[in-house]
Amino acid sequence: MSDEKKYIGPEAILEKKKKYIMPCLGHFYSNPPEMVRGSMQYLFDSTGKKYLDCYAGVSVMNCGHANPAITEKLCEQIKTLQHVCNIYLTENFVNLAEKLAEVTPGKLQKSFFCSTGSEANEGALLLASIYTKNSEYIALRGGLHGRTKLDMSVTGIGMWRTDPEPVGGIHFAPNPYCYRCPLGKEYPECDLACANAVEDIISTMTSGHPAALIAETIQGNAGIVTPPKGYFKRLKEILEAHGTLLIIDEVQTGFARTGKMFAIENYDVTPDIMTMAKALGNGAPISAFISTAKIADTYTMPGASTLGGNPVSSLAGLCVLNYIKEHHLAENAKERGGQLAKGLEELQKHHPIIGDVRGIGLMRGAELVHVDKTPAAKELDEILESLKDRGFIVGKNGLGRNVMAFQPPLVITREDIDNVLNAVEDVLKEKQL
Repeated sequence: MSDEKKYIGPEAILEKKKKYIMPCLGHFYSNPPEMVRGSMQYLFDSTGKKYLDCYAGVSVMNCGHANPAITEKLCEQIKTLQHVCNIYLTENFVNLAEKLAEVTPGKLQKSFFCSTGSEANEGALLLASIYTKNSEYIALRGGLHGRTKLDMSVTGIGMWRTDPEPVGGIHFAPNPYCYRCPLGKEYPECDLACANAVEDIISTMTSGHPAALIAETIQGNAGIVTPPKGYFKRLKEILEAHGTLLIIDEVQTGFARTGKMFAIENYDVTPDIMTMAKALGNGAPISAFISTAKIADTYTMPGASTLGGNPVSSLAGLCVLNYIKEHHLAENAKERGGQLAKGLEELQKHHPIIGDVRGIGLMRGAELVHVDKTPAAKELDEILESLKDRGFIVGKNGLGRNVMAFQPPLVITREDIDNVLNAVEDVLKEKQL
């Protein structure tokens, strides 16, 4: 009798998915594989086929799949104490909070732990409202902040604003999307007009002192939209003049992905509140929002999260921070990200379908367009399918679903980057794009 595990396979999964899963949940690929195993930067499907993962579960597996330096410690913790809720005293969550205070920028000090990025963003918005005694918010077009009611309401992408009755008191500012400037301007001659627009929004559309502006440092789902230098400094100046807090969403960009522990550090700005999730647990469900003591200490009414900061997830966070430091993942993200960007820009010279290459570190996007600059979404789907067949998992995002997204585990090597660039080139040549 064989000990080899039997899998039901993609077709059976799709059949069960259609019958038992709500239809809002889609999936990549017209011919999707069943993923059954991961090992650092690689995934394996039910047939044994190996893939280089260039998406990391959407910026989650920064330290790699099934990393033994992390998983072995988590298995021991599960055997010892798995959960008691954070209303009881355990060590891991306060040790993680202490560590986050050390690695986050400025005077960010006190954390609240929960399980998802949506919860963290919702909590950050609540804290801003408590502190400022105001419930108005500003968000950016193209932003995506989660699946709760308030998070959907501050999300600036139509396809993710599925709530038919969004929360009021929210105003949207132009996003810093230089390739498709919403104001029709060119950087740097624009003098950061998208940031300056926030002054007008506050003065004409709000009470004059809204609670907060929430923004991703780099807009992931909008298509790796990367603000120009100076954008966040200008934004912070405007907000401070009106007593409005800056909430920075680092759910996708955090934990060394951009060559810094947090992407906002590339802009020399310290937020008043910062949120994080995804890579903090390297697959374990944990998120947090962190603020200065002055702001955090106004949150005095009872608040808890049943699974937030449980012993296992908190230990995962501690292991992630240690692994990033000990294995120099920020440095690797910077070096490999530069290699990836250079390769994509070289491909852009020979393949006009690549309209723009952008990002920082190992968060890179290649926007695919037709000759008239309209989104080449269908072509991207075909490219991603071909890459998958060749053993490369590459992501997709963008307002027009036309941005090839590279957000791989930060343990990826020089050879891996060369291999995926060669595969992209082969596919573009084969399809004559």
